[in-house]
Amino acid sequence: MKSKGFVLAVVFAVGMAAVLFLARTGEPPKKHAAKGLDAPAFELKDMEGKIWRMSDLKGKAVLLHFWASW
Repeated sequence: MKSKGFVLAVVFAVGMAAVLFLARTGEPPKKHAAKGLDAPAFELKDMEGKIWRMSDLKGKAVLLHFWASW
């Protein structure tokens, strides 16, 4: 009975080590928006054909509202 407990403990420890190893070697963490960071450089065309660039709006408050019709 003691050997079953030991085997289960070893299997559990190996499993946890594998999970931690895979969590570390996965994709790098993604960057999230944060106060004080620059917005990514991109441009959009409005319905009149005017192109808006984020670089042209530097220092101004900008609200982007993305939506879809589906």
